[in-house]
Amino acid sequence: MALRTLTRTLIVPVLGLSLSGLAAVPAAAETEPAKKVVNVNTASAAELTRLPRVGDKLAQRIVAHHQQHGAFRRPEDLMEVKGIGEKMFQSLKPYVTVSGPTTLAEKISSKGSRSGGKGGTKPARAPKGAKNPYPKAGA
Repeated sequence: MALRTLTRTLIVPVLGLSLSGLAAVPAAAETEPAKKVVNVNTASAAELTRLPRVGDKLAQRIVAHHQQHGAFRRPEDLMEVKGIGEKMFQSLKPYVTVSGPTTLAEKISSKGSRSGGKGGTKPARAPKGAKNPYPKAGA
């Protein structure tokens, strides 16, 4: 009998604490910053240019595709637009949605998404007439 009383005395407070902890979880999720996205179904061409690697021409193509074919049903449908392949889509995917508001307010940098751009690792060329610091093998 004493064991049953002890069990009830411990279970009720523990259960109460557990339930109060669960109630606090949604409040914590609401305080997280909103994900920065562009809704490709409602965005203007100017809003679309905020996406990485998207310029004026590609933004116009996205808008034109939307007007001709209707709303994009899923983000992957962007690959139907000329100029957006699988590789390009992978760089856009984190910033694209097909529902809800556009929350991306500034241009996302596309640094590191391309190779061969400015600032590469190729050394500068020596001035004309300068001695080659790397003579040919066997010379």
